[in-house]
Amino acid sequence: MREAVLRDVVRALLATVAAFGFYALVGASGPSVLVVLNAFSIVVVIFSVGRDEVFGAVLGAVCGLVQDSFSLGVFGVAGLTKTLLGFGTGYISRRFDVGTFFRNALFLLVMSSLELVLWVLVEALVLREPVDFRHGLLALQPFVTSLAGSLVLHVERRARRRRG
Repeated sequence: MREAVLRDVVRALLATVAAFGFYALVGASGPSVLVVLNAFSIVVVIFSVGRDEVFGAVLGAVCGLVQDSFSLGVFGVAGLTKTLLGFGTGYISRRFDVGTFFRNALFLLVMSSLELVLWVLVEALVLREPVDFRHGLLALQPFVTSLAGSLVLHVERRARRRRG
């Protein structure tokens, strides 16, 4: 049991480092990609669905604070929204079957949309100025993130079935 938890922690750490690398490399060359694809949300969702809500909340806090380090905004806004994303995703995925690709994509779309709405609300409340929607690209983020996350989960599940 302890080995499984340690293995998941190491995998989550490696996935967070990969998301960090993605943000660092893509942010330097094509920052608009970072607006439509939230790699840290994908990491949080994958591990929240695979483990539980507590693991997802802790990983969400870590990933959110790492993502906040890339922004020039208020530090902690992404940490808060990712924490709630991890907890909510882990909690709800334990109660509903989100195993099929379509259900998973729909579930991730709803959760990514809720995260974005919460982020916009908190950002607007804290900054007290309009949120920059990057010419409407920010509205695409839940769709692109949910599709990418569903594809990653689908490939991971198929690989696990082949091994087992």
